[in-house]
Amino acid sequence: MKKHIVILNTLLIAVILLVGFYSCKKDSATKFSLSSLKTGSIDMNGATSPSNIPVDPTIIAIFTLDVKASSVTAASITLTRSYDGADIPLILSVAGSSINIVPVVNLGSGSLYKLSMKSAITATDGQSLGALDRTFTTVGTFVPDGMVACYTFENTANDVLNHYNPKAGGVIDISYLPSFSTAAGSAAKFNGTTTLIEILKGDSLMLTSDFTLAFWVKADSTKHGQFVMGLAGWYGFQFEIGDDYSWCKFAAQYATSATTSASQDLYFNGKEKISDWKGYVFCKDLTNTGGVQFLLAAKWANVVCRFTSATKLATIYINGDKMKEQDYNLYDPPLTQAEGLRYNGAAGNKQFVFGFIQDKTSPTITDDWAQYENPANKHFKGLLDNVRIFHKSLTEQEILLMYNSEKP
Repeated sequence: MKKHIVILNTLLIAVILLVGFYSCKKDSATKFSLSSLKTGSIDMNGATSPSNIPVDPTIIAIFTLDVKASSVTAASITLTRSYDGADIPLILSVAGSSINIVPVVNLGSGSLYKLSMKSAITATDGQSLGALDRTFTTVGTFVPDGMVACYTFENTANDVLNHYNPKAGGVIDISYLPSFSTAAGSAAKFNGTTTLIEILKGDSLMLTSDFTLAFWVKADSTKHGQFVMGLAGWYGFQFEIGDDYSWCKFAAQYATSATTSASQDLYFNGKEKISDWKGYVFCKDLTNTGGVQFLLAAKWANVVCRFTSATKLATIYINGDKMKEQDYNLYDPPLTQAEGLRYNGAAGNKQFVFGFIQDKTSPTITDDWAQYENPANKHFKGLLDNVRIFHKSLTEQEILLMYNSEKP
């Protein structure tokens, strides 16, 4: 009898050991890997890279095993903006087998990003993750960061960012029509005699060393000479199209010291050579392609004007192409000390306007041609959309990406 008991006990121990062995073997056979990657209901782990990720995503990564929290760091998980290689700071948190990934700031719209998870991430059982990358594109058209004001004219003249809105009663005879594309929605229509939008705090739009103005415009060619927008003209900044559409310019006031400033025109007519004037370093030749008129008369055009303080270069782009560049290092003093933009208009006139060169109630320029009350003056006639002002100098790549993401 004792012999049978010993045999049974031995068999029982063997079964327990065998079950334990297979049980352990099953656990250790589970490979540590990513099983799910989502933001909301959007799958970010599929065969196709998603293109509809919100600019403020909460990304949830779920793994096959519990994650060792100490292995999840800023070095082991990175989010990189593809067009310029910038790393986006992240808030990372671990709960069991999942990692929550939240960008500290909103992502740029219409931009490609790469999410990388490194092999330094480990499971609680010590297994390392196989390094992996996933790409995605945020929803919307591409707009770089650094924007301080934006006017999309979706049946309103308000700033989308709610920083620089029109003053009470400052939207005069404005109407809205379909814009340059279905995605662009509506555009603001200016009648060429009375239409005006007056924006408060215009002087603070110029409190910056680097500056970019970007917009879409369709000028009515029956109107000769157009002040598309302005802040006390060259005492602040303005954009103007010439009488015969053969030229355009961005005029601005540049800070040259803590207390002084100087004005300069960034002028483009599509035919001057860089040897024609001091400081010209690039002028695109349009003589065989219809000139500036071909770009700006009676058709939609994307215009970008920028100033880069580090290089003292002022540049204008039309439809993504560089048209004119001026180097203020090569000018006469004091412009050689240009260190940014600065408003230098009359103290009571700090309104940035769409549709004319300056505001109507307290004009800085006293000449007759610059008075709002005269309907024969160069009031803008045409359509305007997606006006964006940046306190940064957009790169050529950013300018081209923005244009390509919006062009009809």
